[in-house]
Amino acid sequence: MKMRIISGEFKGRRINVPDSKFIRPTTDRVRETLFNLLNNRIDFENRKVLDIYAGSGSLGLECLSRGASEIHFVERNFQIYKNLQENINSLNAAENCKIYKMEAVKYSQMFENLDYDLIIADPPFFKDDIYKVVENLVINKYFAEDGFMIIERSIQTKEKDIDNFKVEPFKIIGDSCLYEITGK
Repeated sequence: MKMRIISGEFKGRRINVPDSKFIRPTTDRVRETLFNLLNNRIDFENRKVLDIYAGSGSLGLECLSRGASEIHFVERNFQIYKNLQENINSLNAAENCKIYKMEAVKYSQMFENLDYDLIIADPPFFKDDIYKVVENLVINKYFAEDGFMIIERSIQTKEKDIDNFKVEPFKIIGDSCLYEITGK
């Protein structure tokens, strides 16, 4: 399957999405809504972004296309990691990207003070390690001063997500809920 980049330098370019039970790509509708909301909130120019649970890299590569200067991807599955690497190379974007091949929880415990302006997480809908990841990212100060995180989850996990994230979704699109977490 192919997915198109919506806007910016790579607008209209297509990236590969592997056919895998371990990946659930963000739909065009959700991506368009998310990036319309983000465009009204931040200027992507020279921003440092983390795409955790990266999959095909569509969210991080969309940020790069819109002017972000540095994208870090976290993806543990080898086959999906290789596909992500190919997508980055197909856009000649390797110098602006770094991939960490590891579990999201491990990545969120490894560093301190990374100063990400934006963290995007699209974990498998029913995988609950996102709660520990968010906790670790906040504790270990992965956020820049005004940095924030957007998490896409299923409407089916909404109650559990609200209990754990301590916030209501700011947007519901079909069966996707978007949450915002700040580093404060």
